Amino acid sequence: MSTTPMNYTGDRSPSMTPADERRWGSIAHWVALATMVFSLGLGGFAASVVLWFIAKDKGPFVRQHAANAVNIQIITAVYLAISGVLMYVLVGFVTYPIVIVWAFVLHLIAARRAHRGEWYDPPLTPHIFK
Repeated sequence: MSTTPMNYTGDRSPSMTPADERRWGSIAHWVALATMVFSLGLGGFAASVVLWFIAKDKGPFVRQHAANAVNIQIITAVYLAISGVLMYVLVGFVTYPIVIVWAFVLHLIAARRAHRGEWYDPPLTPHIFK
């Protein structure tokens, strides 16, 4: 019989410590945030989806925070698309940076809560990824 502990899914992979789960949950938001900043709001989605695929089986806490990072990026993309259309009437030039700052703040709050070990449900975000 194997001595490897079973995680919550029944897989024979090593379980994570609570500190590791907090670290991975926080990393999910920091990676999305950094990529979003360096790509002017457009690359955070790809980075968060890749991280979600990597982290989704590491535990329920990590999965939820990685999914939240993707969900924040999805709604950010929707808001940025709306802002792009609104640029034709000049309003989008105001709303685009507001959306970027809003997503930035959501990721900061979520990363901090993940670091503390708190579950977090970001406001105004869909629950597409779970």
